[in-house]
Amino acid sequence: MSTQQLHDRASGTTTHDAVKRATASCLLYALHPSTVNFSQYLPSVDEPDVRPPAHASGVNALAIDRFEGRYMLSGGADSSIAMWDLESQARSAGGYKTYGPLSAVKRTAEQHRLGITQVKIYSSETLTPSASFNLDSVVYNIALSPIATHLLVACATQSPHVRLIDLHSGASTHSLAGHTGAILSTAWSPTREHIVASGATDGSVRFWDIRRGTGELAVLDLEDSTGVASRLSTASSTFSCNPSQAQAHKGPVNGLVWTDDGRHIISCGHDNRIRVWNTDTGANTLANFGPTIRNSSLAPCIPVLAPVEYVEAEKDVLFYPNEHDILGYEMFEGKLFRRLRRPEQQKRAHDIVAATAAGKAKGKRNIKDRVTALAWRAHDVELYSAHADGSIAAWKPRTEEDDELDEEEELGRGQEDGKKRKRSVLDDIYAGLMKKPITFSGL
Repeated sequence: MSTQQLHDRASGTTTHDAVKRATASCLLYALHPSTVNFSQYLPSVDEPDVRPPAHASGVNALAIDRFEGRYMLSGGADSSIAMWDLESQARSAGGYKTYGPLSAVKRTAEQHRLGITQVKIYSSETLTPSASFNLDSVVYNIALSPIATHLLVACATQSPHVRLIDLHSGASTHSLAGHTGAILSTAWSPTREHIVASGATDGSVRFWDIRRGTGELAVLDLEDSTGVASRLSTASSTFSCNPSQAQAHKGPVNGLVWTDDGRHIISCGHDNRIRVWNTDTGANTLANFGPTIRNSSLAPCIPVLAPVEYVEAEKDVLFYPNEHDILGYEMFEGKLFRRLRRPEQQKRAHDIVAATAAGKAKGKRNIKDRVTALAWRAHDVELYSAHADGSIAAWKPRTEEDDELDEEEELGRGQEDGKKRKRSVLDDIYAGLMKKPITFSGL
């Protein structure tokens, strides 16, 4: 925050909300890797540097409760699930603060035979199953409505139909037919409880009103930059239906996320594109995120949006899991402002580059460094990322003031060390002067 903003707040020429947004926005742009570590068990006194990862075979999914922002759920490639308390007392060892799981469930043949692909937090005191649904298909993604009174879960599976299951009744309700390929991503509207969007391997993004029994409500078209109809004012409506064969991406769509106000939806596809759509008209806003985007897995690739109350109007911020790093963008401009990478990961990347240059690792990729999922912590400026090497990383703000304080502290330690060295030299000289001199004479 600038001195001028503080002066404006003190003089009453700006609002508290404006100052809050400005402060939070500065922190957003200052995210850095933190020294927080998540481990299956806490390090011992005898081996403080031994920190097993959060999940032995990789972390595929993360979710943080959106009410308290305290509990985090993680799903492993080995079918394990763990719950973490982000406000518990961490153990400091080896320069890291290490969290152990609040509770954990290892792989069980009865519940999961394959890796966890997605996790969501609804309500739970213990990690015990309360209902089980057999969809006879691999499940890529699930979605729960953040506002609805119903308890329907929209499931994306190998089937070309969006499957709806009811947590209240424990039954599979009905399917939404329209896609011609496997469904990879689903997302409920944050403002209209009966509207859900889906993306599939056919490259299309379709919208559904679950109260209707016939066909999709609308389809996005990447060629449409003007919108198919005039803006509709009723909250229960959406834009008119586009041609059924329209595509949102020239490849599978494995990521969907709505903005908090429901006016835009972001889609990610295997054509290495992120697109921002106006949900009132269906128009492609033509936001260009550049050539650095990478997306090739059938697993969910879902960006995270910073809370709207932390940014200025029309200045939404998006974080994207771009294989080996996290890219921070200004959403409507497509401007890259941050590339986040863990320090140890950066070192490994340099080693790979050097080995490749020497012809020792030609054509090889370090899959273990891949970022698999992102989660934002409610009520805080904190981002968490899951990684294929089994670790969970935390990203917290580090401002210029923090760097200056560290430099001052380091400088202070240096000056103190200098003073100690000078004092030691002076003490030696003084001792030499005060000692009684010893002389030798010939016999």
